[in-house]
Amino acid sequence: MRIAAIIPARFASTRFPGKPLADMCGKPMIWRVYEQVQKVLPDLYVATDDMRIFETVMGFQGNAVMTSQEHRSGTDRCREAITKIDKTYDVILNIQGDEPFILPSQINSIINCFTDPEVEIATLVKPFDATDSFEKLFNPLSPKVVINKNNEAIYFSRSVIPYIRDVRHDEWLSKHQFYKHIGVYGYRTEILKQITGLPPSELEKAESLEQLRWIENGFRIKVAITNYETISIDTPEDMNRALEYLKQIE
Repeated sequence: MRIAAIIPARFASTRFPGKPLADMCGKPMIWRVYEQVQKVLPDLYVATDDMRIFETVMGFQGNAVMTSQEHRSGTDRCREAITKIDKTYDVILNIQGDEPFILPSQINSIINCFTDPEVEIATLVKPFDATDSFEKLFNPLSPKVVINKNNEAIYFSRSVIPYIRDVRHDEWLSKHQFYKHIGVYGYRTEILKQITGLPPSELEKAESLEQLRWIENGFRIKVAITNYETISIDTPEDMNRALEYLKQIE
C-alpha cells in the first residue's frame, strides 16, 4: 500500500497570521510538524499557498507544493497537491500543520485503519476523561464525535453530543464516554477526489465541519482511538502553552 502524508499550511490564519512560520525554540512550527510525520512516512509534502512557507520547507530539505489561496479546507488543498506530485498513492494522510506534537503512534493508528479494504476515510478521536472540566467538554472549538459499534463516526458537532437527559451538566462526563475529534485524516485517493468534488452540505454549513459533508453524502468514516492528547495551536496563547511544554520535553 503506497501512502503519502500531506501537511496543508496556509499563511493567512484569522486567529494567528503566519502561524506555520512561528518560532518554536529555534525551528518554525511547520518544521516541527514535518519532523514528527517523517518518523513514520518518507513520502511527505507540505501543501501551501505562500512562497515564504514554501521556501522555509525547501530550506530544511523538505518537500513542498504550491497550491491555490482559494481553498476552503485542508482537504481541498490536499486534493490539489496530489495532482502536482509526480507519484501515485493509494492513501493520503492529511496532517494538520498546527500539530507539532503529533505522535508516530497516532499516525500509525490512522494508517492501520486502511488494512481493511472497505475503509474509505479514517480519522482520530480521543476519549474525554471523567476528570476533564465541564468547560473543556462544552468548548465549541473542540468538536465532539459519536461513534457506532463498528468504530465509525455517526456525527460530529461543536455542541456536546449526546445530550444526557435528567443528569446535571457537571455529572455528564461520569455518566457517558464522550469523544473529542482530532483533525487528522486519511483518505483513499479516489475517495479524496470524490469528496472534494461535492458541494458544501447543509450540515457542514451549519456546524462549519467539512466531515459532515462526507457523512451526509453516504461516505463512512472509520475512527481510530488515541489516549494521548495532542496540542494543536490555533492562537498565540496556544503557542505560549506549547512552548512551555516543548521546553519541558527537550
